[in-house]
Amino acid sequence: MVYPKPIMKLQELVKLGYPEEWLLSIYRSRHQNIAWKMGGEHKRNSPILFDTEELEKYRKACCTGV
Repeated sequence: MVYPKPIMKLQELVKLGYPEEWLLSIYRSRHQNIAWKMGGEHKRNSPILFDTEELEKYRKACCTGV
């Protein structure tokens, strides 16, 4: 998939059709370099950002098992 931006917010990815719960599970998983909070982990209302290149690699790995 081609993404419009290299870094995208959670809600932008939801608008592209990704399930919000799936994206949140990626964010909550340990030892991942795909998602982070813009203002740091302790800022409650900061948006969650995703590296779209890493997200695409993760998505392909989930689909193919590679």
